[in-house]
Amino acid sequence: MKRVLFSCLLLVASLGVQANEPRAADELVFGSVAMDIPAQMYQRLAPVTEYLSAAMDMPVSLRLSPNMPDAIKEVSEGRSDLAYLTPVAYVRARVRGEVEPLVKTVTDGEEAFRLMIVVAEDSPIRSVEDLAGKRFAFGDRAALLQRATVVGAGMALETLGEYHFLGHYDNIVRGVMTGDFDAGILKDTTAFRWQGEGIRILYESPLLPPYVIAARKGLDPVLTERLREALLAARPDDPVSGPAMRALDPSYDGFAPVTDAEYDVIRELIRPFDTPPAQAGR
Repeated sequence: MKRVLFSCLLLVASLGVQANEPRAADELVFGSVAMDIPAQMYQRLAPVTEYLSAAMDMPVSLRLSPNMPDAIKEVSEGRSDLAYLTPVAYVRARVRGEVEPLVKTVTDGEEAFRLMIVVAEDSPIRSVEDLAGKRFAFGDRAALLQRATVVGAGMALETLGEYHFLGHYDNIVRGVMTGDFDAGILKDTTAFRWQGEGIRILYESPLLPPYVIAARKGLDPVLTERLREALLAARPDDPVSGPAMRALDPSYDGFAPVTDAEYDVIRELIRPFDTPPAQAGR
């Protein structure tokens, strides 16, 4: 156990050093926020860089950032050539550095998803308005889109009785079903899994675009197109790209073409969180 822990600490340390090192002129740098434990995120993304290295016939190195602002800064300022970004992170990076979307993820055959506000199956709550003064469960504190969806549904966060961040969706399901919380928010796949099994869907968000792989502004157009083609060719059942896809996320079927306009719905949802308080009523 000590040996494993020591190895993980060395890995995390090496990733931190890597983030500050200049990149070679003949390599590409793939960036991402370390959404999971850094060692686990490395295990998820390292096979992707290995696949791209072979497909591009040039080194592709991995650079993990400790948080979303740093990941956005890295690709926006050109220290990362590519980045695996959440929808909100992509929108921020587009504003800051005019990054170009290359591909979006496809999950269980779907190129978009919804967030669902859910309550217990026998709850007397019948509308979003009924959530006023109630206890609400969110997932990750950094998942702005969850809060934006609740606000977009017509429920100001300050109107809720209280809200807490429980991390994983399974914790939200458990909290709502046991009555610790009156309502919570889930990704559609989780909500559908529990619908009729103790959970009732109260509200569905608009269709939302998924994670995106984006390229920095000014990346050679020929390289950009080759990267896009390599990613679009990746499939979990392909002997060459399959290990990378399965490592990144077992639920991914592959990647699909994407446009910036698809993320306008994200821009609209997070707009209230980008408005200075003094301007909020204008």
